[in-house]
Amino acid sequence: MTMNSLIILSFWESLIELKEFYLWPILAGMLVGILAPLIGSVIVIRRLSFIADTLSHFSLAGITLGVLLAHVLANTVLSGVSPVFMGIVFSVTGTFFIEKLRGFYKNYKELSMPIVMSLGAALTGIFIALSNGTSSNMTNSLLFGSIFTVSLKDLIIVLIMAIGIIIFIVFYERKIISLCFDETFARVSGIRVKRLQLAITVILAIFISTTMQMFGVLLISALMIVPVAGSILIGKSFKNTIVIACVFSELSIILGIYFSYVFSLPSGSLIVIINIIILLIVMGLNIIAKKQKKNKIEKENINNYSITNTIETETSIIMSTKDPDRMIDDNNKNSN
Repeated sequence: MTMNSLIILSFWESLIELKEFYLWPILAGMLVGILAPLIGSVIVIRRLSFIADTLSHFSLAGITLGVLLAHVLANTVLSGVSPVFMGIVFSVTGTFFIEKLRGFYKNYKELSMPIVMSLGAALTGIFIALSNGTSSNMTNSLLFGSIFTVSLKDLIIVLIMAIGIIIFIVFYERKIISLCFDETFARVSGIRVKRLQLAITVILAIFISTTMQMFGVLLISALMIVPVAGSILIGKSFKNTIVIACVFSELSIILGIYFSYVFSLPSGSLIVIINIIILLIVMGLNIIAKKQKKNKIEKENINNYSITNTIETETSIIMSTKDPDRMIDDNNKNSN
């Protein structure tokens, strides 16, 4: 048996024996692998890719505030408040800030996201400084995530969130597609664009806050954007693009967890790197396909040109071999 076979076997043995350490993270990761491209497709087409980074940074401020409150309010009822809950509160609050700023800067709507991100980063630094008990390990976990920290309770939370998001997407599918591709038509059709857009952003905020501990504030946006970026290059329709993005996402998560087990490296970082590798492969294949198509068109043009020249040459030869008197008669007939 080869070394690679032994590694794969030990991975599956560990998965069976230590299911609480490996099985829950894998199941949670696979759920996120479906949700991330679903949400990511909408924000990419709406040209709001930067909003994921913005909300993740603002959510991080809420989580660090939750850690600070846990230290300050120790041995009180409020000490039991989860930092993740505070992250959700901050992330949802950030969506309202963004929408208000987008309305204020109508001609420069993109300004809203750097402003909110800057505020989130500044508050995070203050809360970490005030929280003396915050360790470097926790800071690294917040920034880069650790999918192996997922418990059965976390898996249930992700499952409930997944069911809620999928129900929302199925129920509002046509309205979301209309909003993505033609906002003006959506308004004329009677769709409440602002409410729907706010609902999508709130869902995005909850998703980011809930999954941040798995993938980290610096990587969660990549999981939503990169698979979609790859699928757009080869997708034939909106639904087809989403399906391909989900396949890319699931593949990166499974391989990322496996290589994390083999090399003892951060799972979130490996998942994102594999996503980037898949994107580069798709881009390479796309370039090759375009070159082949271009060569095919050039060959067809050359063939058409040679056929045209051949016909013209044959016609000129025929005309030149005609009797001059007959050519004069033909011209007279044509003129008459």
